[in-house]
Amino acid sequence: MTMLMKSYRGLGLMVELNWDRIIYVFAISVSLLAGLYIGSL
Repeated sequence: MTMLMKSYRGLGLMVELNWDRIIYVFAISVSLLAGLYIGSL
């Protein structure tokens, strides 16, 4: 159980430190999908 809590805190810290990079990846993915959709019309 303590290992699970440590890994969860570590994952939370990684997300907290890199949240802007996650948003960038999400924004790029959405823009690529929008481009594919518009290109297929």
